[in-house]
Formats: sequence, C-alpha cells, structure tokens
Amino acid sequence: MVEVLVTGGAGFIGSNFVRFALDRHPDWRVTTLDKLTYAGRRENLHDVMDRARHTFVQADIADAAVSRPLVERSELVVHFAAETHVDRSIMEAGEFIRTDVTGTFVLLEAARRARRLRRFIQISTDEVYGSVAEGASRETDELRPRNPYAASKAGADRLAYSYWATYDVPVIVTRASNNYGPYQFPEKVIPLFVTNAIDDLPVPLYGDGRNVRDWLHVLDHCRALDLLLAHGVNGEVYNIGGGNEVANIDLTHRILALLGRPESLIAHVADRPGHDRRYCLDSMKLRRLGWSPGIPFETGLRDTVTWYRQNEWWWRPIKEQDASFRAYYDAQYGRRTQ
Repeated sequence: MVEVLVTGGAGFIGSNFVRFALDRHPDWRVTTLDKLTYAGRRENLHDVMDRARHTFVQADIADAAVSRPLVERSELVVHFAAETHVDRSIMEAGEFIRTDVTGTFVLLEAARRARRLRRFIQISTDEVYGSVAEGASRETDELRPRNPYAASKAGADRLAYSYWATYDVPVIVTRASNNYGPYQFPEKVIPLFVTNAIDDLPVPLYGDGRNVRDWLHVLDHCRALDLLLAHGVNGEVYNIGGGNEVANIDLTHRILALLGRPESLIAHVADRPGHDRRYCLDSMKLRRLGWSPGIPFETGLRDTVTWYRQNEWWWRPIKEQDASFRAYYDAQYGRRTQ
C-alpha cells in the first residue's frame, strides 16, 4: 500500500481529493490530517470516514508532535491545509500567517527528514500573482500578492520551493484558479449566492461586479494533482487554470437563472479593500503533461447548483445554526450594503 497524507482533507478541495484518491487508487492508504476549524468539517467526509483505507486524524499541522510522524511515514503528501478566505484575512491576518506559513514550515521540516517521501505537493493559488490586467500569468512571473491571504500563500509557496533547492525535498508547487463544486463552505461566492438565492435572500455583490475570475471545477483540480504526483518534476511550479473567465456580475446572473430567481436579489455592496480585478493563468506547462479541464463551466455550474439544492442537510446547519457564521456574515456585508 502507498501511504498518502492529505493535510486539510476535511476542507473543500481536500475532501474532494480524498474521495477522488480512494476511488482512483485502490492501492493507496489515505490519512487525512485536519484541525477541523470552521470550514473543515467531518460532514465533508461523511461517506469515506469508515473506509478501510482511510484514517482521520484531528490535529493542527503546526503541532509537530502529531504531524511529523505522519509525514515521515508517508510516500506522498498533498498539503491543502490553510486559511483560505480573502475577506477573513482582511479582517484578521494573524491566523493566516500562523497556519499558512508556520504550519507549512513544520511540515517541510518533517519532510526533509522523511526517508520514504517521494512527493510533496504544496497547494498554492493564482492569487499570488496579484491582479492581471491583460494576458495570463506564467509560472515564472513575479509574485505580487495584494491581500494577507495571498501573501501568506506566497510565503508558503516560496518556502516550499526553498526546501527543494536547499534540502532536496521532493516539492512541487501548484497554483490553481478559483475552484468550485460540492462541499465548498458557504462564505465563498458560488455557494453563498446559491444558498442565499434558494431562500430568496439578497446576494451581496462587491462593487460593480466586473471583477473577473477563472473557474476550475474541483474534480479537474484533483485530476491535475493526480497527474503531477505521478509525472510532475520536483522543484517545478505548475499553474492549473480552468480556462473559464467570468465576471462576477455574469456569474451572478447565471446562478439566478439556474435557480429561477429574479435579478432584483442582487444587492450591491461596497467593494472590499485591495480587490484584485482579474486573474488568469497560462496552464500550457501542465497541459504538455497531458492534462486539460474536462468539465465545461456551464455543466459544472449547473451540477454544483443542483448539489446545493439537493443537500440542504449539509449547508443549512452552517447558515441557520452557526452563530459564528452569522456574526461573520453580518460584519462582512451588513455594514457595506449600499
């Protein structure tokens, strides 16, 4: 059996990857390491918790006493664990630095002592490039993060690279565009707008809504990571772009149309500080290895909307019973309504 460690495996992308890995690789034994913060939830792994080849460990990646032996026994490490929401990083940056940078340092220190380790995938983000006025970001472009979340990911990204350059740790860094799909915490734009619209609540759209994001289905992301685990080159960075540039206002219209809700639900709110206007990735380096997105955005968005409609058991407790989510939502949007 191949021993695989997935950090942050109870989060959105991590839980989808855990499920993907167990289904795709019957010879893999997967350990999920997750602190179970607000966005890391056991419910995200409800259908694999009892699988014979899956073990769940609740702990902080920054706790070396727990994370170090897990890394040292692993052949493959896929490191998703991070604080990820830009809005929360603007409100309070400290936890992003502690988890995203210090937590990654703890894992890398364990990785440089690990004898069995064949690959360490550092999950980064397209946001490290900053706002892109035209063209597409390439892996060799300058990093210009413009918010604390992006800066924390850029720090972890380059720290991971330094452990390959200095200690020969088998690191690969990936920078993906905006992911969407099932099990995404409803603070992010697609699940927030879908679940609000289901309940005929206003959907809070920042500024003029013309900010552009490139959308990547989470399962296409999982496929890319699977390919890189097998055929990527250590020390390299790979962009993973969906090739689906959509302005936020157009995304909002599509969601409302899929749900049969009126555009009068759109509530313009004051733009957030440092809001990057556009992201776009050049993914030719990864495509040359044989990967391309397989899920058209129209299909993926429709299926995602359907998933949230059919799985209210998953998101209603968050939005209706979690006092911390309500406090965050009120602080983030209530005071900014125009």
